[in-house]
Amino acid sequence: MDSVEQLLKNLTEAHGVPGYETPIRAVVRNYMQPIGELTQDKLGSVICKLSGAEKSPKVMLAGHMDEIGFMVKQLTKEGFIKFLPLGGWFDQVLLGQRVIVKTGKGDVLGVIGAKPPHMLSPEERSKVVLRKEMYIDIGASSEDELKQAGIQVGDPIVPDSDFQILSNGKNYLSKAFDDRVGVAIIVSVLQALKEHNHPNTVFGAATVMEEVGIRGATTSVEAVQPDVAIILESDIAGDVPGIKEEESKIKLGGGPSMLVYDARMIPNHNLCNLVSSIAVDLGINLQLSSIEGGGTDGGAIHLYKTGVPTVVLAVPARHIHSHNSIINRSDYDSAVKLVVELITRLDAATVAKLTM
Repeated sequence: MDSVEQLLKNLTEAHGVPGYETPIRAVVRNYMQPIGELTQDKLGSVICKLSGAEKSPKVMLAGHMDEIGFMVKQLTKEGFIKFLPLGGWFDQVLLGQRVIVKTGKGDVLGVIGAKPPHMLSPEERSKVVLRKEMYIDIGASSEDELKQAGIQVGDPIVPDSDFQILSNGKNYLSKAFDDRVGVAIIVSVLQALKEHNHPNTVFGAATVMEEVGIRGATTSVEAVQPDVAIILESDIAGDVPGIKEEESKIKLGGGPSMLVYDARMIPNHNLCNLVSSIAVDLGINLQLSSIEGGGTDGGAIHLYKTGVPTVVLAVPARHIHSHNSIINRSDYDSAVKLVVELITRLDAATVAKLTM
């Protein structure tokens, strides 16, 4: 396992659902501490400042460190846990999955269950089981046993999934690539820039609570006050059965992607053109993507004060917002290379022209 694989493993396996990012924040701080000056906003987003040849322009890199998960909603007298989602889940991916309840006494393993299929009527079998009909089973038989295990209403619940290198050696499987892959890119880019001249000051922000309304981006942009922003994200790979080419042409291994549209932001066109030209110069295939049903941290960052020229660059991923998603290593490496080169070209004159 090389350093990038170890980085991705450490980041994705760390726990940190929205509002409960303490474990993942410790991992992020450990990676960023040797690189630059660390600060933290009052919601918990971590910001690493890396000074370059000039104090300005200030370039903000943002990727959210929170992952989708759950929260304990209710303890039943029979010893089961009712739960609510933290972030967007599709009900059909939940059943039978292992989860970890983070309690004051430690981690408690459980599994998501529902009414056994053998006991469903033919009509019930044809319907998707809804989350409200599910429960988490830790093997308890009473509410008192749940409490003895340390479980309380409000405890966070995280998916239980390990980082794995798949058989071809090029693809990786894990939870939380949305958006630990973006955080990993920030770390890799900052590490490269520390040994590379750049005509600006870079702020790498690992933000909190993106999955529940881009909250960390809203506060961290206030702390950075950037002149230009690059959002690092996971994208939705469309190279799976059931997706038509007119719906998505984004492919795993096809190169990093650039969002030309999402539901919260239309990116700065001049910045997009600059990214595209750099990709051509570097021989990187840049996939163009649009997401009609979601947004990124850029939705808050690009609206800061009178506006911030912002672009979203991403690594395609299959099966996001589930217990397991897949990314490709070459897409990651190309994304890091592209962002490093982009930052080296963002001098004061270039940034000024972005809004002309």
